[in-house]
Amino acid sequence: MNPIIRSLILSDIIWRSSVGFLGPIFALFIADFIHGGNAEVVGISMTIYLFTKSIFQIPFASITDRIRGETDDFWFMFVGTLVGALIPFSYLFIHTPLQLYATQFLYGISEAAVFPAFMAFFTRHIDKHKEGSEWGIYFTLTDLSAAVAATIGGVIAFHVGYRPLIVIVTITGVVGACFLIPIKSLIQTKKNSRKNTK
Repeated sequence: MNPIIRSLILSDIIWRSSVGFLGPIFALFIADFIHGGNAEVVGISMTIYLFTKSIFQIPFASITDRIRGETDDFWFMFVGTLVGALIPFSYLFIHTPLQLYATQFLYGISEAAVFPAFMAFFTRHIDKHKEGSEWGIYFTLTDLSAAVAATIGGVIAFHVGYRPLIVIVTITGVVGACFLIPIKSLIQTKKNSRKNTK
């Protein structure tokens, strides 16, 4: 497995784990911390996130395809992942449905920036004749990490509380984003090696 694919997988394992910590109990969090939080608010908040992510993925994908080279892809992926990792921290300070909706909108934007760039990177750098196995490794490890994180998140929320859990979610997400940093030097090295062979 080449180092770029390895960095992408490790980053997403950690980042998906951070999402997994909070995901299954997000509705309970809203009910406890958002004034007027109920099933309707949960549904609307998730719709805003998914709708925003779906709509904005296409413009972000078009931008990354239009700009030559991989530097723009890297920055879309890294900044989007970092912003997405920091957004859960804002849950500590919001108290109304409107604040939650705005947060979910920003979360959707960050995810929309990440997904096309991540998929483009993975597709371009996947090892030849290992496409199936490396995609399989990616989905298996990210799904397993999210599954384990879901239980851990529930235990932490029950025994310690939501606030410490959200801090853990944020820190874990930032660590996951940092695992993308080595890719910047790897693509630069690859670019320079191509120039030297011409």
